[in-house]
Amino acid sequence: MKVKALSIAIATGLAMSVTVPVFAAHVPQGTQLAAKQELVRGNGTEVATLDPQKIEGVPESNVAYDLFETLVIQDDHGKILPGAAKSWETTDNKTFIFHLRPEAKWSNGEPVTASDFVYAWQRLASPATASPYSWYIEMTGMKNASAVIKGEKPSSALGVSAVDTYTLKVELDKPVPYFVLMTGNASMSPVNQKNIEKWGDQWTTPEHMVSNGAFKLAQRVVNERLVLERNKYYWDNKDTVLNKVTFLPIEDQVAAMNRFFSGEIDMTYEVPTDHMRNLKKEHSDVLKFTPQLCTYYYAFNTKKKPFTDVRIRRALSFAIDRDVITKIIIGKGDTPAYNFAHHDVAGLKVDMPEYSKWTQKKRDAKAVELMNEAGFNKNHPLDFTLLYNTSDNHKKIAVAIASMYKKLGVKVHLENEEWKTFLETKRGDNFDVTRAGWCGDYNEASTFLSLMQSNNSSNDAKYSSAAYDKVMADAINATSAEQRTDDYRQAESILAKDMPIIPIYHYMNARLVQDHVGGYPMHNAEDKVYSKDLYIKK
Repeated sequence: MKVKALSIAIATGLAMSVTVPVFAAHVPQGTQLAAKQELVRGNGTEVATLDPQKIEGVPESNVAYDLFETLVIQDDHGKILPGAAKSWETTDNKTFIFHLRPEAKWSNGEPVTASDFVYAWQRLASPATASPYSWYIEMTGMKNASAVIKGEKPSSALGVSAVDTYTLKVELDKPVPYFVLMTGNASMSPVNQKNIEKWGDQWTTPEHMVSNGAFKLAQRVVNERLVLERNKYYWDNKDTVLNKVTFLPIEDQVAAMNRFFSGEIDMTYEVPTDHMRNLKKEHSDVLKFTPQLCTYYYAFNTKKKPFTDVRIRRALSFAIDRDVITKIIIGKGDTPAYNFAHHDVAGLKVDMPEYSKWTQKKRDAKAVELMNEAGFNKNHPLDFTLLYNTSDNHKKIAVAIASMYKKLGVKVHLENEEWKTFLETKRGDNFDVTRAGWCGDYNEASTFLSLMQSNNSSNDAKYSSAAYDKVMADAINATSAEQRTDDYRQAESILAKDMPIIPIYHYMNARLVQDHVGGYPMHNAEDKVYSKDLYIKK
């Protein structure tokens, strides 16, 4: 297929002291813009890194999508649009040619070239980078990705090359019809080789960072704020309205809510669950609900006893009343989950597990039975630690689930860690059960189901199943959409049987957005909110 760049209508603006156009392409005609075009976004926590090839979390991705631009981006409905690439083509879904924009430049004024993408993707795959997302480039099916990641071949063997300054060629080991979608992930962002080689690990500091997105890094005060300013060299700077974006790492949802209503924040990361009812009643005008391809789940350390026993894993899953969690504890429209991939993923068909149709009373009874079979009861209780990252919402859910486990005679110790430490702990083996969440990197079931493959470095559960790996390999190699869909159905059935994770709910996103913020996307299922598409109204 061949995808051509979309033409963008450019409207002229008035000459004013304000450095924004009166009408950018995405601003409705007649909109009156505020003189001060600055946005303050709550971002949930302090980012662990600003290096695109080392990102693994949502807070980091939120910032990355403003600082860097991938080959493709999305509109407010999640439709793929040309980003750093103006067009692309393929005849077999195996070899892709991307034509970059000659007008695209880095924030230092240098041109963005095909070689920048080659360097970035080789860096993502290289063992020397130790990227927690190296598995992602293997998931794309890129030629020799697996061998490069394992150190069996040099990074130069990766199936990506610069045909010329503005033409990028990608070769896959097998056809992947959704490959273009995958290039929009933050980890696939280009980086400036000369800048990284000059400054090493310090290249992400405000004084050294070079980026190709609509904004550039102006200031970073750890645990306080990240400030981005307009990148005047961005190829579509004429249609960028905001001059400054500030990200605040506020972990306390109530504090973020209070700062929102005091006018300090324009957009929160999320909202406190115990205030949801009042917010719906009193502030429905600024409370935004949008679909979000994310699943909230708990992961067992399947390499650590007693969680090597599937009976215990199944018992702890059965004992969670998901209706209580979604309707009472959270209350923002999330749906109970009995499978891993979000139910709104395009083309997903799942045979729901039998226990999903049981009453909670029956689930509880079966959970007690399984625990007894495994040798645990009220006289010999299971005792474990549940790990979660610092957040009032995560704590409320953990407290509720710990209470549900008391019916089994199970003792749960709650332990919270700040985000960066939490990520490091999950990657190791020193935990029993951990809170986790996964948001789709693209709208296709493999973005979820690949996570449980034994070779995936983001497989928190340390789950390893030859049967699961095989059916996922079959899905990737499938020659038809029907076959791929059936393979995914089998993969979900295996997970439901082995229970390495406990799916708890599928997200519905909720956040507070001030009335004066224009351009907020209400229909982007991946919750990609590009600040370049937002503006402040009078």
